[in-house]
Amino acid sequence: MTSTPPVPALPPPDLPVRRLRHPGRWIAGALVVLVLGLLLWAFAVGKIRWPIVGEFLTAPVILKGFGWTLLITLCALVLGIVLGFAFGMMRLSANPVLRFASWLYVWVFRGTPVLLQLLIWFNIALIFPRLYIPGLVDMKMVEAVTPFVAAVLGLGVNEGSYLTEVVRGGIGSVDRGQVEAANTLGMTPGQTMRRIVLPQTMRLILPVLGNSAVGMLKFSSLAATIAMTEMLNAAQRIYFINGAVIELLFVCAIWYLAGTTVLSIGQYYLERHFGRSAGGRA
Repeated sequence: MTSTPPVPALPPPDLPVRRLRHPGRWIAGALVVLVLGLLLWAFAVGKIRWPIVGEFLTAPVILKGFGWTLLITLCALVLGIVLGFAFGMMRLSANPVLRFASWLYVWVFRGTPVLLQLLIWFNIALIFPRLYIPGLVDMKMVEAVTPFVAAVLGLGVNEGSYLTEVVRGGIGSVDRGQVEAANTLGMTPGQTMRRIVLPQTMRLILPVLGNSAVGMLKFSSLAATIAMTEMLNAAQRIYFINGAVIELLFVCAIWYLAGTTVLSIGQYYLERHFGRSAGGRA
């Protein structure tokens, strides 16, 4: 018969508690504060005319340019999401033609620089002088593909090629047993996709979509290369005249930071909403 091991005695209640010391944390924190302080001091005493930054921060031309930036971002992101979901589901189709078309789309637009694609869309009239759809449209291509349209197409189509793989991975990660159970209950493929697969896919890919929105806001500055009067292009036109280059660039940086902050907050609440079914905080 084995004997029961003795239970260790509890420490007395009046035993002093000594916290572990972490000098490395304090040293690292002090170094970070020192570096941040040096950066703030450098920008404060540097040759930056802060009154000009404040003056142009709310200038009508800058605000109008930021409005175009937001519009390009929204339209391109919606186009990218639509294309991403469409081609992502095509990648999982049993039809080999649809799978090949989706692969070709991803291969072409993910394999070439987005700036190059913007320039091609902007100069598409050199290939197709007219946009002609019998009974619907007959106009010059330069009138149809304006700088705004070219920016939305270039950014949106490129983003869609990346989201295609994200959507494919998200749909593929949903448990096949749930799909089979939905089929057993008599759901159509469309109902299964809408009620079972897509809600779970959205929860999985939402962080990526949030990053795409933030990235799209920043990539919209590339539209300045095709004469689209968004915020950076508007700032360039101003500092070409008054010479306040760094001040106008700081104005753009402040507005870009404000936009990305708002998008990050929206991403947080969307993730919390879609994460409820996974036990997230409501």
